Formats: sequence, C-alpha cells, structure tokens
Amino acid sequence: MKENILNDKNNLQFQIVEGDDIAYLQYKYHNNSIALINIVVPKVFRRRGIASLLAAYAFDFAKLNSKPVLVYCPFAAHYVQNHPELSKQLDKEFHK
Repeated sequence: MKENILNDKNNLQFQIVEGDDIAYLQYKYHNNSIALINIVVPKVFRRRGIASLLAAYAFDFAKLNSKPVLVYCPFAAHYVQNHPELSKQLDKEFHK
C-alpha cells in the first residue's frame, strides 16, 4: 500500500486517499530536519494499519532525503518505541 501514499507538498502531508476520505500525516521542515506533527485517520480507515503505514512512509522519506526526524505526533512517537531501529534517524539535538 506504500505505493498509494502521496506526498502533498502544498499541504505538507503524506496522504492515503480513498474516494472522498483522506488519512494523512502532517509534517513540516525545521532547519535540516523533518518534523512529524500529527496523524489523522478517518473512521473508514481504522483498524487497517493506516497510521503505521504513514509513519513508516515518513521515516522512509526522511531516510531517502537525509533528513533527521523530529517527532511531535504521539502516534509517531509510539511507532518509534515499537521500532527502536528508527531511533537512529531521530534528530539528536531534539531527542536526547
């Protein structure tokens, strides 16, 4: 399903769109880092692992673009706890 994730650069969102429904992870850039702000998953997407797919995509995107990650989103923080190998991608100045 990662191939169905869009990077909406105008709204700074990684999105999964089905019909009129959009699940997204909002991000922004800060200095050389990418900050993961918030994940929104409408009810129609729930229980399908969509939030995890968006988080995984964001970390893949950050790695591909050599961007350290700042985590503000509670779900993304939980995702990192469950995938400790991602902690090496965290911005060391922010996540001490």
